[in-house]
Amino acid sequence: MRSIYNIIVSIVWQFLKLIGLINPKISLFVKGRKNTFDILNEHISPNDKIIWIHAASLGEYEQGLPVLEKLKKEYPDHKTLVTFFSPSGYEVKKNSSPADIITYLPFDVKKKAIRFLNTVQPKLVIFIKYEIWPNYLSEIGKRKIPAILISARFKKDKIFFKSYGGFMRKALSNFSFLYVQDYNSKRLLNSIHIDNVKIAGDTRLDRVSEILEQDNSLPFMNQFCQDALCFIAGSTWPEDENILVDYINESTSNVKYVIAPHNIKYDHITSLKASINKNTLLYSELPKNIPAETQVIIVDTIGLLTKIYSYGDIAYVGGGFATGLHNTLEPAVFGIPVIIGPRYKGFLEAEDLVQLGGLLSISNKNEFFKITDKLIAEDTMREKIGKINTKYIVDNKGASIQIIEDIRTLL
Repeated sequence: MRSIYNIIVSIVWQFLKLIGLINPKISLFVKGRKNTFDILNEHISPNDKIIWIHAASLGEYEQGLPVLEKLKKEYPDHKTLVTFFSPSGYEVKKNSSPADIITYLPFDVKKKAIRFLNTVQPKLVIFIKYEIWPNYLSEIGKRKIPAILISARFKKDKIFFKSYGGFMRKALSNFSFLYVQDYNSKRLLNSIHIDNVKIAGDTRLDRVSEILEQDNSLPFMNQFCQDALCFIAGSTWPEDENILVDYINESTSNVKYVIAPHNIKYDHITSLKASINKNTLLYSELPKNIPAETQVIIVDTIGLLTKIYSYGDIAYVGGGFATGLHNTLEPAVFGIPVIIGPRYKGFLEAEDLVQLGGLLSISNKNEFFKITDKLIAEDTMREKIGKINTKYIVDNKGASIQIIEDIRTLL
């Protein structure tokens, strides 16, 4: 199977290069990797001690960030290298990460993996969540480089647990430690004789806990919200926005609304604004003094949503009607109720918080209207639900501390 995997990977890489000629995102994926070795050679000298952290995309990077920050404090004589698989991670963080070096990860072709490791010579390797690349891990194992997997979660239907998944099981055996989010993942790994497994939880809980310690103030939000109840809708997709807009248009309450869409392209933002019959402003067009009658702000930029959530009394997190639920922990950490769509399975924190009552899952417009009306009307209900979210995060943070303690035995 390993040889078949290598053939498939090589074919896929050639196919992606062709698709990149017509698809802008794939073009970034391909062209960005052309500079990887130039970046590495420019920033790495033979005497450097490198800690390599790899993330698929932005979400996985956020999971690894608490570990990255602790490593930089504890090992200031080491350089940190962060690699990304996806443009949506690299393009956002290439100029704004505490890491010393940031690049794309070359595709998992054996020759590229060997060249990459020859260039980097890492003292420690950290993969995040689902990033398990057989050729890289095979070479890491051969070189006896300490490697760990963090914030991982495994399910029975994955290739590791199939009869034909031997080469992927072998890849897992190259990790010194595997830190998983839940007991079921540990049980599954133990069933295939992977025993160096620890239940540490999700490092994102450490990350969002740190958000409370930063300055989350935004002058425009201070001016906009004032004493009004504020409803924050983050990372919304059209399926979410159809419901939100109908509610906003029909509501007679004095609630202030902020919508931060996932898609901030001009045509979409313009169409969204036009669909709202309340006084609505775009963030990019906010005047110095926001008119008191403004009831809706549409955030047509990135990088503000976490701080905006701090002003919320109620939050809605998008993606649960579309391709996948976005980050529910960012609003939850501020101790407010969070509404989501029906598709949250596979997101452990969402599954947990729905069961506990901190996240409120809705399946249609009528359910959204009913829940939102109740949350707006009942202060005590909002406070009770918000406390559930706060407690969950407090009770489950600390994964990065456990990971760092074990890293001390590896470096």
